[in-house]
Amino acid sequence: MAAKATIRNFTDVNYLRYLALFFLLSCHLTSGAGGTWKLLLPNVGISAMHSQLLHNDRVIMYDRTNFGPSNISLPHGACRQSPNDAISKTDCTAHSVEYNVALNSIRPLTVQSNTWCSSGGVTPDGTLLQTGGSRDGELKTRLFAPCDDDSCDWTEVDNGLAAARWYASNHVLPDGRQIIIGGRDQFNYEFFPKTNAPNLYALPFLTQTTDPGQENNLYPYVFLNTDGNLFIFANNRAILLNYATNTVVKTYPEIPGGDPRSYPSTGSAVLLPIKNLVLEVLVCGGAPKVEKMPRARVMGDMTLLPDGHVLLINGGSSGTAAWELGREPVFNPDIYYPDRPVGSRFEPQNANAIPRMYHSTATLLRDGRVIVGGSNPHAYYNFTGVLFPTELSLEAFSPSYLESKYSSLRPVIMDPMPQTTINYGQILRLRFTVQGRMKTPVKVTMVYPSFNTHSFSMSQRLLVLDHVLFLRIGLSRIYEVSVRTPSSVNLAPPGYYMVFVVNQNIPSEGVWVRLQ
Repeated sequence: MAAKATIRNFTDVNYLRYLALFFLLSCHLTSGAGGTWKLLLPNVGISAMHSQLLHNDRVIMYDRTNFGPSNISLPHGACRQSPNDAISKTDCTAHSVEYNVALNSIRPLTVQSNTWCSSGGVTPDGTLLQTGGSRDGELKTRLFAPCDDDSCDWTEVDNGLAAARWYASNHVLPDGRQIIIGGRDQFNYEFFPKTNAPNLYALPFLTQTTDPGQENNLYPYVFLNTDGNLFIFANNRAILLNYATNTVVKTYPEIPGGDPRSYPSTGSAVLLPIKNLVLEVLVCGGAPKVEKMPRARVMGDMTLLPDGHVLLINGGSSGTAAWELGREPVFNPDIYYPDRPVGSRFEPQNANAIPRMYHSTATLLRDGRVIVGGSNPHAYYNFTGVLFPTELSLEAFSPSYLESKYSSLRPVIMDPMPQTTINYGQILRLRFTVQGRMKTPVKVTMVYPSFNTHSFSMSQRLLVLDHVLFLRIGLSRIYEVSVRTPSSVNLAPPGYYMVFVVNQNIPSEGVWVRLQ
């Protein structure tokens, strides 16, 4: 049975419920039910340890800099000098790339310091902020402002952080800043941009959730609640934090069984679609299990799909994160349907053939596909004589809603135009076409582009917008739905979102809008 805790009335208008879903030790595997796989590129030059979609439909990926050359050269014969690096004193290869979705092509980028096991997210203007890393990168912040002419690259800020951040988590805040929480030997949090006041705040919860010799509280799961506080899950329990006053508003019960779910035990977590001001956090996988699922999964990723369902993908069925410890690759994704009855919420999908173990990533694209890259459970790039060779390929998983048999049901958005700016609490009219049968009510969803690494997508958020009016334009196949945009920055922090129209669980291609 599911372990389930419901916490009510910590605000007057909403409640937060978090569900911990774990696995039985003996799982019954079922055959794939849907979805297709496609190899996009056999070699992108790096193993994609971190991944972020930007509002120009480019995906930034990077790994680390201190483990020898990658498989892609820096542009124009450039080299990076690192005299203190034991391996890469002179390195003429790239450790970050930009993937152009439309062209299915890769462009090498330059990082000057070690980005290993770092964190990040996008700022309200669409710039990618990357924070921390290892050794010479642990106090760095890095910025990547997207461009369409291939002229942009990383810029680095020395001492951009108040504390060394390695295995930390970021989350975008209602005012557009990012909070950076935890990391190895860091039981505190800070903000970017830095505040005028001291920019380091103790968080005893991280000390309390540290297991001696194992940690089990790195990359904590962080989600913004609709009252502006932060839900933080680490190890096997959670708190609600008022980060502005550094006050714990609520302490949640330890999950049943007490087994850890955070790195390196490494389950995953997701904030389920927000509707009617109700928040639910789903925690899946990691160490020993309670609820039966289609298969055991550790180091898996959870990706919100535009139809409001959750894709579970990547990982293995035994072991833990960290080098050489994962076993039994899980090739079949699963889709979780939050609105179905308990016992029928998981649906197995068709398998791929490439193990995606430790250091794999999964990222939702605007066209509804999920790109999958990475997998390197070794201290260096290692392609031979190992159980799971370093993986440089890039794949796309297409959920069944992209099958051609549903093309007549798929909405095509005509308006608003891409990159339109919208405001809070306004009526947003979306005009779209559907060539086949139209069934009301349609659903309109907004998805925030998340930063993915180590089985967690930071700032991941999907809102189901409230309906106001639906109409058909004459006798044509053109329709218009009016919805209300989010009412506050606590519901949806400012920035770029993908907006989708969903007809009978078949989503349109998304359109980028900027909420401000």
